[in-house]
Order: sequence, then C-alpha cells, then structure tokens
Amino acid sequence: MPRTGRIAPGGIVYHVLNRGIGRRKLFNKDADFEAYLELLAAATSRVPMRILGFCLMSNHWHLVLWPHKNGDLSAFMRWLSNTHVRRHHQHYQSYGEGHIYQGRFKHFPVQDDGHLLTLLRYVEANPLRAKLVLRAQDWRWSSLSCQRSPRTKIELLTDWPVDRPRRWTALVNEPLEKGQQEAVQTSLRRGRPLGGVAWSKATARRLGLGFTLNPHGRPRKAK
Repeated sequence: MPRTGRIAPGGIVYHVLNRGIGRRKLFNKDADFEAYLELLAAATSRVPMRILGFCLMSNHWHLVLWPHKNGDLSAFMRWLSNTHVRRHHQHYQSYGEGHIYQGRFKHFPVQDDGHLLTLLRYVEANPLRAKLVLRAQDWRWSSLSCQRSPRTKIELLTDWPVDRPRRWTALVNEPLEKGQQEAVQTSLRRGRPLGGVAWSKATARRLGLGFTLNPHGRPRKAK
C-alpha cells in the first residue's frame, strides 16, 4: 500500500493505531498499561485532544481521536509516541536495542455518523474478538471499562459527536455485521476513509488519499 500523507485537518475524527515492531509487546504488565493511560492524560494537557475511544492490547493500540485544529493530531501523537518510547527504554533499560514501534502511527478519517459507532464497536470489542475476555467490558484497558487514567484519575474521554446508543455495552458485545467488519478492515488495510461513498470520496480528495479508493490489484489489460 502506498504511504499515506500526514495531512490531518482538525474537526475530523481519526482512527489512529500503531503496533510493536515484529509483534513486539508494548505492554508487558498492568503497570505498563497504566503508564500509557497516564501519558494519554498528560498529552491532552499539552495538546488539547478529544479522545472518543481507545483500546490497548499487548502489542498494539487503537485510539479514536477528534482534534480541534489543523496540526493537533500530529503534535499530540508526536509527544505521546516519543515520550512512551523514551520511558519504555528507561524502564526496561533497553537503550540500543532498536525501535519498539513498527513505524510512525497510522491514521484514517472516519465520518461522524453511524460509521463512527461501527468503528468504536470494533475498537472496544478487540479483546473480545481475541478471546482474551468473555465480555468486552471485562478488559481493563479500553474505553468501554476505563473512563480515566488509573493513576492521575483524570477523565480521558470526551462526548461523542453522535448520540451513544442506550444499549452500548450490549452492542459492543454483539458481532458486527459482515459488511461493517469488512468496511473497517478495508479502511485499515488500504488506509481508506471510513464513511459513506460521497463523504469518503470528498475526504479522500481533500486529504490526498484518492489512491486508497482505487480498486485493489492491477488494472485489467485491454483486449
């Protein structure tokens, strides 16, 4: 997949994620997860950021962010990632052992309608799909069960731009429809905006992501 641009205007919701290099664990114990949530809280005090959802897994994480202004997403993630890497190396005395992330974070625009709800269900159900818990809310390191940083007690989450369904926890525990699941996974795989057809085309054009909407694979040869 061609490398996506780093344009991230404010006012758009983004699905942000990164993974440990070579499936390396980013979080080895509860204290590592807690420290990252503490960093999330600290990052919002440096660059105001609306956090709509998140899920921390042992070797990767998902964030759903809604920046206020142009440039906020990059500034927020730069401080968060650099600080996390530095403190990880300090704690584990692993300086000189290389990178802990597979690369720079990835981010995908998301339409703030039902597509956002689909994404949040996908993110918060991550540990359930991985069969780490019997109920999604039993995973301590996602926005479904953790509303604030365990150490600082600072509230991490902000209100959504769409109404939260009344049966939200039950919805997260229900499997996504096949089409919904495929839409999120295609967004992840292709770097494609997640939204309706018209919105996705307009957003891809605005952000220079038109190539992500092209049919997958090589074009057929003319007969």
